[in-house]
Amino acid sequence: MPLILSIETSTSTSSIALHDAGRLISSQHIHVDKSHAEYLALSIKYLFETSGYAIRDCQAVAISKGPGSYTGLRIGTSTAKGICYAIGAKLISINTLKAMALGVSQYQFEEVLLCPMIDARRMEVYCMVTKADLDEIEPTTAKIIDDHAFDHLLTQHKMLFFGNGSAKCVSKLSQYSNAVFIPNVLPSAVHVGDLAWRAFQDGIFEDIAYFEPFYLKDFIAKKPSVNRLV
Repeated sequence: MPLILSIETSTSTSSIALHDAGRLISSQHIHVDKSHAEYLALSIKYLFETSGYAIRDCQAVAISKGPGSYTGLRIGTSTAKGICYAIGAKLISINTLKAMALGVSQYQFEEVLLCPMIDARRMEVYCMVTKADLDEIEPTTAKIIDDHAFDHLLTQHKMLFFGNGSAKCVSKLSQYSNAVFIPNVLPSAVHVGDLAWRAFQDGIFEDIAYFEPFYLKDFIAKKPSVNRLV
């Protein structure tokens, strides 16, 4: 022990995982679009029912803090905070993109740069660039993708692009032989939990009352479409 529950809701799908002292006990991935509010609490309940652990045994709850979907991040964060308040657990936050990079780095690529991407609509993505050992080259940013978006890196380095924002980049970046696209890479609570164990050991926790997700951009509410009778 310690036992850490991890929650990932930064995109349209979600996942949860349970780690004991860094060892994965159980995980669930919910591949249903926009299902956080409906399935997250039920999935957590089922996870503990089937794992042999009790939720009160958790010393910490880790949340994938973003960037990503505003609604998804809010639901994940409020769920994590509620659990922490209820059982007296610590709150840990993990950068979503760094967790994605960790997942790909475990395939032991050498001498490459990793660029996880989350769709930010139109031709914009949330992204960061790291080395294979997760040493940060470029910090998390909202980036508009054009033909020259990564010129300064692609001319000298092989780069792996992945995440649900990478598909829109193929037409812009495939001119570079150093650009490699890895499909079907989604954020995972398993990798959030891996990084959370490191944070727990280092004593890096969030203030439960004041923590807010890493939205990166301000939320802009859309006006609902209303069919008016004339």
